[in-house]
Amino acid sequence: MSPIDRRFLLKAAAVTGAAAQAGFALGSTAQAAPGATLGAETADADPVTLDWLEDGGLGAAPGSTVGVPWPKGAYGKEQKFALTDADGKAVPVQTWPLAYWPDGSLKWTAHAVGTGAGAGKLTLAAGSPAAPEKKITVSSGGGTIEVSTGVITAKIGKSGSTLVKSVRRGPTEIARDGRLVLLRQPEIEDGDQGATKLERFESVISETEVEQNGPVRAVVRIDGKHRKGSRSWLPFSIRLYFYAGAESFRMVHTITFDGTQEPGKASGDFIRGLGVRFTVPMRDESYDRHIRIGGEGTGMLREAVKGITGLRRDPGAAVQAAQYEGQKLPDPATWDQRVTTRLQYIPEWGDYTLSQLSADGFTVRKRTKKGHGWIGAGGGRRASGFGYVGGVSGGLSFGLRDFWEKFPAQLDIRDAHTDEAEVTLWLWSPEAQPMDLRFYHDGMGQDTYAEQLEGLNITYEDYEPEFGTPYGIARTSELLFWANETTPSPEQLARQVEAVRVLPQLAAPPKQLIKAGVFGPGLYSEPDRSTPAKAKIEDHLDFLFTYYKDQVEMRRWYGFWDYGDIMHTYDTVRHQWRYDIGGYAWDNSELSPDLWLWYAYLRSGRADIFRFAEAMTRHTGEVDVYHLGKWAGLGTRHGVQHYADSAKQQRIANTTYRRFYYFLTADERVGDLMHANVDSDETFLILDPNRKVRTDPYTPDRHALSIGFGTDWSGLVSAWLTEWERKGPKWEKAKARVLSTMEGIAAQPNGFVQGSGLYDLDTGKFAVAEKPVVGVSHLSAVFGLNELCAELIDLIDMPEFNEAYYDYCRYFNATKAEQAARYGSNFGSLILFQGHSRLDAYAAVQTGDEKLATRAWEKFYNSDGYKESAPWKTEELTGPATLVPGSEAAWISTNDTALYGLAAIENLALLGDKMP
Repeated sequence: MSPIDRRFLLKAAAVTGAAAQAGFALGSTAQAAPGATLGAETADADPVTLDWLEDGGLGAAPGSTVGVPWPKGAYGKEQKFALTDADGKAVPVQTWPLAYWPDGSLKWTAHAVGTGAGAGKLTLAAGSPAAPEKKITVSSGGGTIEVSTGVITAKIGKSGSTLVKSVRRGPTEIARDGRLVLLRQPEIEDGDQGATKLERFESVISETEVEQNGPVRAVVRIDGKHRKGSRSWLPFSIRLYFYAGAESFRMVHTITFDGTQEPGKASGDFIRGLGVRFTVPMRDESYDRHIRIGGEGTGMLREAVKGITGLRRDPGAAVQAAQYEGQKLPDPATWDQRVTTRLQYIPEWGDYTLSQLSADGFTVRKRTKKGHGWIGAGGGRRASGFGYVGGVSGGLSFGLRDFWEKFPAQLDIRDAHTDEAEVTLWLWSPEAQPMDLRFYHDGMGQDTYAEQLEGLNITYEDYEPEFGTPYGIARTSELLFWANETTPSPEQLARQVEAVRVLPQLAAPPKQLIKAGVFGPGLYSEPDRSTPAKAKIEDHLDFLFTYYKDQVEMRRWYGFWDYGDIMHTYDTVRHQWRYDIGGYAWDNSELSPDLWLWYAYLRSGRADIFRFAEAMTRHTGEVDVYHLGKWAGLGTRHGVQHYADSAKQQRIANTTYRRFYYFLTADERVGDLMHANVDSDETFLILDPNRKVRTDPYTPDRHALSIGFGTDWSGLVSAWLTEWERKGPKWEKAKARVLSTMEGIAAQPNGFVQGSGLYDLDTGKFAVAEKPVVGVSHLSAVFGLNELCAELIDLIDMPEFNEAYYDYCRYFNATKAEQAARYGSNFGSLILFQGHSRLDAYAAVQTGDEKLATRAWEKFYNSDGYKESAPWKTEELTGPATLVPGSEAAWISTNDTALYGLAAIENLALLGDKMP
């Protein structure tokens, strides 16, 4: 897949009302009259109150960016926005468009705030933005790009191995030589034989580009690979974020695995260490140099390179207190001279390491210098991932987000006793076992499709030789760095720790999301406990989310590649999720738990749900999807390893799951992922998703590709719709494919019920079948189809498509006799009726069909899935039945949870006034 044209976001603001030129009418909301001016004077343009997800506001973070949606026609593309705090004081803000409605009006805008944002609520309204007192400035010359926040200045490399050449605060250089480091281990010994050999690779830049240049926020992107000698591998993409007035900056670090690890072989590309490294100049006397390493919570190891506390001789209480606080010590001539005359005999501790090799334990140790023994300095359960090295004349604070959640991680400080200390934030600790991504079994004789289908029938794993490869999966990490003018106070350090652990996020309230009609108008509403029946469903929704949040902790669903995913199915006999049984293990977005979580957030605004969904989006969009190689643009079905199953399909790479996080935060990395899917229809030429079960002759043909109208098309159309809305580089092609494929489905003899069609990659059109066929699957609508169709029907005036979809909604949950009467044959044996009740609800509202409204609640309460008679509670688990104490709800499965959650949320919003 080609990388996104990163200039398009910047150019989007200059795009004329291109969507208005598209020449189609809107759906349920009237389009602005021809020639009318879209602007602040139009309806639905009320100010929006923004608030922080968590208490404390921006804290020590450099800044925050929030996405805000607007109703159709509310604002034109040139609209400016102003921000004020609770006292009416102007807050500097930088605004740019994220998406447009088809009439050319703004659908989503992004707003960046810096250090002046405060900790309270903010009001966003039409108006002229206030300029920051200290503006971001960006300049380019020679081999560097220079970014200044008004407090710190960073020089960023355009070539070579150094990403960040220097970070200065005023005239003082705080850090230099920011680069990436990769340790490769060529082989793994499973026994105790052999000697470990390591190869060190460093970052090599291929391209550096300014994506945004102020005045409040600047973004610089750096792409390249790691290199040693003639070999380059492990592509990286780094984004550096700077905000006006900030003393810190943020790094978003992505690697894509392109190594070779063959099952059964000990040789290959095994990552032994993966990190970000800076050099920190040390100018102060060693007793004025300070080490700070974060422990549990805001706990901190607070030491000096040369400690003068606890000695046999006392330099004086004021001197000791000053060192502990990180303040400059008085002239040694004023100390007790029994200490001063013996300073040379006090050891200088130059090296520190904190290693977090599991989610449950970290250790800290230190030594004087290389070649000498390590001394234990403490430990605990879960470290914050934060550190500081420097002195009274300035120093570098650094932190790695989700430090223990994405273990094994490590922080290193080296040579702090010399003129140059070295800091390394290890995303994969070199003290951990090598990163072993080999497939977990030898195939067990499953060499033919028939044998593989037999395997599927016992372990639910769809195995195929050479398909369980990690080649092309990716992972994104987030880091923060502060250039301090002196050693921060304990209170400052605590705020920096908090920013690392929970990056502050501004948010628009649920009322605005609902009012704007984004993500499917009418599909969600704020929680409502006004009746016992509604309150009970709300209780059930809360119970399910809390249970999964607790299971993440109890079952330790953590780790570099695993954090953010949940398990698929429970083993009631072992009191354990089926982590080791084929397709029952990691969920990989099966039946859309991502959607459940995001809709739960959209309606509630709850920070805990947002953070859970955020971690899942980071995981499922990166680890469960291929970004390089022949399967780029496809994702992998659920399994023991995230990439293990041979079902590589659109339904897992589905852009629908990424849209929420992107539009709510304007996250550029997720934007890349969505853009990369625009051409993923090409993958159907490479891999037929139904290759093992076809009974008819079929060879993929560029002009006649078999594509399903459910799981396949919903993934494709979400990518096309998003590209169109964003006015991305391929938006015209994307728009054409949205419209042509909608027309093609509507023209089929049986519409959506036809099941699939032959698609032409060059024209972007479906051929119209000669005869009607019934091809309905219980999976077709449970990977975001209903949510996507609700958006499309709202956006696009195409009655034939609407009717084709309403018919699908009408008849999935109908009786077999009703299906046969309409289509000539019934739909066969189907399941997931509770989840499909939301299709009944949607069609009931769209068509005014009271029978569908009644059936929606009947299927919700009395079909499959979760029933009111379920326990709706957990049972305590203790040893020896379980590894660690906790709880279980053996009746819960993630498929049912996702579908119940979505059905409950959508049915309440659509038909809450028609509950039985």
